[in-house]
Amino acid sequence: MLHTTYPDQAQMARATARMLLEIDAVHFRADPPFTLTSGATSPVYIDCRKLISFPRIRSMLMDFGVASVLEKAGYEAFDSVAGGETAGIPFAAWFAERMGLPMQYVRKKPKGFGRDAQIEGHLLEGDRVLLVEDLATDGGSKIAFVDALRKAGAECNHTFVVFFYDIFPETAEIMADAGLTLHYLTTWRSVLEAAKEADHLDAATIKAVGDFLDAPREWSAANGGVEA
Repeated sequence: MLHTTYPDQAQMARATARMLLEIDAVHFRADPPFTLTSGATSPVYIDCRKLISFPRIRSMLMDFGVASVLEKAGYEAFDSVAGGETAGIPFAAWFAERMGLPMQYVRKKPKGFGRDAQIEGHLLEGDRVLLVEDLATDGGSKIAFVDALRKAGAECNHTFVVFFYDIFPETAEIMADAGLTLHYLTTWRSVLEAAKEADHLDAATIKAVGDFLDAPREWSAANGGVEA
């Protein structure tokens, strides 16, 4: 059940950042940096999947997320909630339960046998679907899921993530071209501020993270990674 009152968006961002730090979902390491799947290097790494193991925190964040999406998109804006395989599935389930809506999940590609389904669950033609995921980097990874939902006859114009990198300037264009509104709770800059307030980081790490957030591709190229 949703709580009756909520903090504003800035307060949600700070609270979410503190919760992610509390459960060690966020890691800082400038030397050596983390190497990401893309081959880029980064002084920061986040694992939102850890939230599934912390019921009090995940419950609060899902309440925050539902309240934020409904306030911005409309309280009767959706007929269904879909999660992207695999990280988005539990978050979509918690959203659907709170919103009293059906749920589906979207595979990264059709499973290749049986019905060759890419979308699992019951989806009606014209359903207005909210896509729920754990995080977004530049937003591009959401497009394949949205395309699959639209191909199946659904309307999908909104997506929610707990965490948004918010460091790549092309994100706004990617979202606009896809006709998609991105909703999120917190970003790297909010996490960095929360980490500094809690005295989690030394000066060198703070500088490295700040430099990365200002120019992530250049930072990667200068620190052994690809300019992804």
